[in-house]
Amino acid sequence: MAAKDNYGTAAALVKCHHESRGGVRGLVESGITSVPPYFQSPAPGSPAVERTTTFAMPTIDLSLPRAAIVPLVGEAARTCGIFYVTNHGVDAGAAVSAVRTFHELPLASRSPLYTITPVDGVTYGTMPYAPGQGVGPLLPWQDCLRFLSSTPDFGRIPEVCRDALVEHRRRMEEFGKEMAGMLLEALGVGPERLDVEGWLMACHYYPPCPEPERAVGAAEHTDPCVLTVLAQDDVGGLQFRIDGGSNDGAWVDVPPVPGALLVNIGDVLKLVSNDEYKSVLHKVRIKSDQHGRVSVAALFNPRERGHSDLFGPLPELLTADKPARYRTFTMTEFLKTCEEFGYNRSSTDRLKV
Repeated sequence: MAAKDNYGTAAALVKCHHESRGGVRGLVESGITSVPPYFQSPAPGSPAVERTTTFAMPTIDLSLPRAAIVPLVGEAARTCGIFYVTNHGVDAGAAVSAVRTFHELPLASRSPLYTITPVDGVTYGTMPYAPGQGVGPLLPWQDCLRFLSSTPDFGRIPEVCRDALVEHRRRMEEFGKEMAGMLLEALGVGPERLDVEGWLMACHYYPPCPEPERAVGAAEHTDPCVLTVLAQDDVGGLQFRIDGGSNDGAWVDVPPVPGALLVNIGDVLKLVSNDEYKSVLHKVRIKSDQHGRVSVAALFNPRERGHSDLFGPLPELLTADKPARYRTFTMTEFLKTCEEFGYNRSSTDRLKV
């Protein structure tokens, strides 16, 4: 009964948080000196003991000939599921800077835009976790402006960052299609086997925190897409979990690389590659009580994702020794499963043969 009462109290506080229309940034501006319980995980005073290790993150120079790049991205996707690319030709600095400018506007300028229910495909606020995520906190220490980049209403994007984000979306559309093509080529299939487009753009702001060790910027999750391309500032906090080998289950810091983009394999590519590629669990830890972290994530999904469009392991990748590990599915079914059971292994496991 006590646990239920505590949850009810926390839920009421979350409701008040949204009604304030200030987000996490608003809490910081109010001068709080401790982290409210609905942001904390695990229980206050009982920090989780996690195994961490060091790791050499793959970094791929895209100025190399394509014939040299393709096997490198394939190897990185198979062994890590996450890697940096340099010399990519995308100046993401303007988008990152514009996102910071928006999130750090005065409360009176931000609050009229606060909505966690999409309005013409756009949301802004402290987005609650999916019901099935199964995490301790009810809210992340994060505010997010996000919009459907596949069907955007650019007029709904805040004016202060609109031009920079529209241009970033255009550049990401080109980059994402090229990267998806190389990843498919590294599997031995043509890019037409999985035509992708920009699906969602998430502009995250992790405000400085009075108790960084007690807040969760983003709980561990995988991405419900083909791939994600991330631009970020130099604050850091991203971690991913090693899957397999002697360090299985250990968490690794992903230090920012100036000017680089981070490519993260999503669950959909893991599924259609029949586990040839990895989709890794990752999360964000709050690092600073002085500096807010900004990242801009572009998520790509199949262009055709209607109720009749089926996806599953590509037949070209299947053999008698490597039969299909997953059944076919629609994107509608897959995303509904993620909402219900969480953005993590439990959702992809439900598609196993």
